[in-house]
Amino acid sequence: MKNVGEAPQEELATGERSTRNRVARSILDHGPSTVADLAKRLGLTQAAVRRHLDALAHENVVEPREQRVYGARTRGRPAKVFALTDCGRDAFDQSYDKLAADALRWITEHHGEEAVVAFARARITAQAETYRQAIDAAPPEQRTEALAKALTADGYAATARSAPVGEQLCQHHCPVAHVAEQFPQLCEAETEIFSELLGTHVQRLATIAHGDGVCTTFIPRSGGSGSTTRQTTTPASASTAGRNPA
Repeated sequence: MKNVGEAPQEELATGERSTRNRVARSILDHGPSTVADLAKRLGLTQAAVRRHLDALAHENVVEPREQRVYGARTRGRPAKVFALTDCGRDAFDQSYDKLAADALRWITEHHGEEAVVAFARARITAQAETYRQAIDAAPPEQRTEALAKALTADGYAATARSAPVGEQLCQHHCPVAHVAEQFPQLCEAETEIFSELLGTHVQRLATIAHGDGVCTTFIPRSGGSGSTTRQTTTPASASTAGRNPA
């Protein structure tokens, strides 16, 4: 991975560059973060974090955003968060996005969109075998956490957290985000496999490919009827699944 926010040697000492990379890496691993969050995680003062964020923003590695709030808002103005830009993500990725997008485009042109869907499902099904083993070995109340750990081992920097009437699975990094922006079938197949692995319907609230800071999937608390086991979107979101990454 190349150094992010790198300035000429005379302007930026090695220690400064290392800390700046740590700030960017923390945002990659944990998603859009406030200055206070970064200071706590990295053991830095908030003033130091702001200085590094200013430099990273100048280099187009991070950008400030309004914090997204799910559920009821609390009083007061939401804290500003800093998220990686596409340029910032590219600093960490060693990917072949153009090659992959060209290949999927060729498949679409010569074999139709159904072939892309079949590819996306086959890819994630093979990838999910290790996820299935981790989930099967976990107690029911820790299945989402087990999936998050398995995804993290696969490069997705995932976490699980409690949410009203369920849990949220958050993927703070997506190795195929740029390709998924053009081919949402990749996101849709992933959502389907999450539903299958966890044995319940799930709902995608946000995706990196669609411009959000984190891929967020809502998993309802167990106890619903078995008829919803294979459902991957709510009726309200199903109508948009073909237009945007689900």
